[in-house]
Amino acid sequence: MGQRITIDPITRLEGHGKIEIFLDDKGDVANAYFQVPELRGFEKFAEGRMAEEMPRITPKICGVCPTTHHLASTKALDDLFHVDPPRPAKLIRELINSAFLTEDHALHFYFLGGPDFVVGPDAPAGERNILGVVAKVGLEIGGYVIEMRKRIRNIITVLGGRVIHPVCGLPGGVSKGLTAEDREEFLKTAEDAIEFAKFSLGIFGDVVLKNDTYVNLIVGDVYKHQTYYMGLVDENNKVNLYDGDVRVVTPTGEEFAKFKPQAYTEHIAEHVEPWSYIKYPYLKNVGWKGFVDGPDSGVYRVAPLARLNASDGMATPLAQVEYEKMYETLGGKPAHNTLAYHWARLVELLYSAERMKELLEDDDIMSDNIRTIPTETPTEGVGIVEAPRGTLIHHYKTDERGVITMANLIVATVGNSAAICMSIERAARGLIKGGNVNEGLLNMVEMAFRAYDPCFGCATHSVPGEMPLVVEVKNQDGEVVERLSQFVDG
Repeated sequence: MGQRITIDPITRLEGHGKIEIFLDDKGDVANAYFQVPELRGFEKFAEGRMAEEMPRITPKICGVCPTTHHLASTKALDDLFHVDPPRPAKLIRELINSAFLTEDHALHFYFLGGPDFVVGPDAPAGERNILGVVAKVGLEIGGYVIEMRKRIRNIITVLGGRVIHPVCGLPGGVSKGLTAEDREEFLKTAEDAIEFAKFSLGIFGDVVLKNDTYVNLIVGDVYKHQTYYMGLVDENNKVNLYDGDVRVVTPTGEEFAKFKPQAYTEHIAEHVEPWSYIKYPYLKNVGWKGFVDGPDSGVYRVAPLARLNASDGMATPLAQVEYEKMYETLGGKPAHNTLAYHWARLVELLYSAERMKELLEDDDIMSDNIRTIPTETPTEGVGIVEAPRGTLIHHYKTDERGVITMANLIVATVGNSAAICMSIERAARGLIKGGNVNEGLLNMVEMAFRAYDPCFGCATHSVPGEMPLVVEVKNQDGEVVERLSQFVDG
């Protein structure tokens, strides 16, 4: 009889989940499962609400990504009310989003993903955290990271109304403009953020890229999947984290689809499994073929590495240099190395900081023309932005009064949900052999999901009361060996 290994809770992520690993009689991995036993109910209890409330309701999904939920919801209202915001309003919104991406990417590198590299995957669990990072790189650098995140988050506080659950977005614009004093302060913050991003890339270069063990992990087969990739791009197919068309490329890098946000239902469908509350989006025009990769599978990936794979480059000069360096090191595009998400995240950190500076140097951002008042009857709207964790889709329908009759949210982490399951299983099979299991190896299995920076607070959500769940555990031959149930009779 084989052995069962449970990692519960999995660590250094937003939200909750667990990993079940089943070993066969030889001690090799027979199966590995990633489970998210939480219910998400936001789409249902949005029904009956006034549409204008959605940018204030949907950020409550998650305290980690409230900014991008707020902006995606606001963009959906623009479409719903058939109104185009003035350019200054769009600049302010993108500035808020860029500030959020900058500070959140820093959060993941230093607090969540970085400890695996800076401290080491085999270090004691009590040291694989921000305190371990500070101990390794120095107290002064720890203070630098905290201070930079505080200053960048201040941009969201001032323009968004508050840093957690912003309130500035309105159909057709924003509620508040930029003062000359704020602009001067924010420009200094943006300039310092660029230096901070360069510094962070320097740490990655020194600690990771100069360590053969880490490089071998990144480029090896244990953390690799050949999938489709998705991300927003501008008119030149360069990465855009706030606006643009959705572009999808094949596992070999050719353009597979490019579409407006309103057409997402023609390209994306969602699969469900009886053993998890999380959904599994896939490319409708390829089809769901299960948790497998390759060109015949509809599984796609989102978030930093996927966005860079789906683009033709970065729209800012310093980030473009780092983009080229990354792909030269990884052997060209697209890169299928899951651990390279950490590197791509730092390239985006630099891009977002550069973009903040560009937006603040645009004189239009100082205009008081920050809203177009809606005059048409609301109908249906879709808003898409790039969250730190991937392409975020908000879709609403209303009656003629503007009351929500349907809401569909494909949150960023959900775009990677199938790939996360695949990555965990592949890592477990590749790392655990002959019954050799230790805490360090199990952490390396966790590294397979941590690279995606998943947020299961967004992807699923606990609610008070009972959440019925049935889990059937199957062996390598597909036979049910165990049935687990929660709040289910029988």
